[in-house]
Amino acid sequence: MKIQKNGSAHWSGGLKDGKGQISTQSGALKDYPYGFAARFEGVPGSNPEELIGAAHSACFTMALSLILGEAGLTADSLETKADVTLEKVADGFAITAIDLNLRGVVPGADEATFTELANKAKAGCPVSKALAAVPISLVVSLG
Repeated sequence: MKIQKNGSAHWSGGLKDGKGQISTQSGALKDYPYGFAARFEGVPGSNPEELIGAAHSACFTMALSLILGEAGLTADSLETKADVTLEKVADGFAITAIDLNLRGVVPGADEATFTELANKAKAGCPVSKALAAVPISLVVSLG
């Protein structure tokens, strides 16, 4: 089974004075603003790091739900936050860390089992795998 989803971005202008809009195939985001000020200065709007955090949180939490089910457990609640760290490094900027913070209510699970299953979900989640390092291809068209 092969599933393809997409997101898109439009940008006009320079880095600091430019404006961008992001959209998702589902329409959850449609021409949502992003830009330098939203990324680096705390101005309202989105940025790539929060989108990565949301995607990673969602994927990890779904993977954990699956793994809990395989262990005969069902969560009453799973809340995951992914803190994505962007830092200046020698050759520009880089995402240097992603910290997943999970809070769960899972009847019948003890802390050791829950931690073990959460670590299994972290390792197996497709977004975790993609962020670890994947080949990236690029197709460029001008005009």
